[in-house]
Amino acid sequence: MAAISNTPIITIDGPGGVGKGTISALLAAELNWHYLDSGALYRLTALACTQKGIALNLNDEVAQLAENLAVEFLPQGGILLEGQEVEALIRTESAGNNASIVAAIPQVRDALFKRQQAFLQPPGLVADGRDMGTTLFPAASLKVFLTASADERAKRRYKQLIEKGNNVKLADLVGEIRARDERDINRSASPLKAAKDAHIIDTSELTIDEVFQKVMRLYKFL
Repeated sequence: MAAISNTPIITIDGPGGVGKGTISALLAAELNWHYLDSGALYRLTALACTQKGIALNLNDEVAQLAENLAVEFLPQGGILLEGQEVEALIRTESAGNNASIVAAIPQVRDALFKRQQAFLQPPGLVADGRDMGTTLFPAASLKVFLTASADERAKRRYKQLIEKGNNVKLADLVGEIRARDERDINRSASPLKAAKDAHIIDTSELTIDEVFQKVMRLYKFL
């Protein structure tokens, strides 16, 4: 445990659509560290509920399912839920909205707490989420909070979905993103907010590479 307690951690928090996942994956690859996509666990919980016919407002049932998720993160990429590849299923807009709903349940957050902390292994961890620097890893070596306007995040998502052949309306995406932000910011358990010692980066006018380089500079100056 002594080695783990001294293991460096970089937390990347922020609302949906700011590039947390992309930046975190790049950092983990660059540093050869472990990577925790905490949002995936909530998306997986919501997906499992849907598949098993459990309503998302049944707090105790959802929490029990979260605690016993049969999940495997494959080293070459991909995620298995009870042996089924579900990476594509959990990256949809509806999956994100459902994840936001179950993430607001305190019992679910408690159920996933230890599972998320177990990702902390040498040589280091990059943790991506909404409460990594405030709740999960408050003693992290470096805390970053990414932000961008709802309109900009909606434009990014709109472009992704259109390129995949989906028929979506930009106005609908803006509304969904604002509703998700409202839910995440105002939930009672670990609300979305920047840690007091987090470095805040507005990604609205930045490329992925520019954001990555900013975070790497912060890491190198630790």
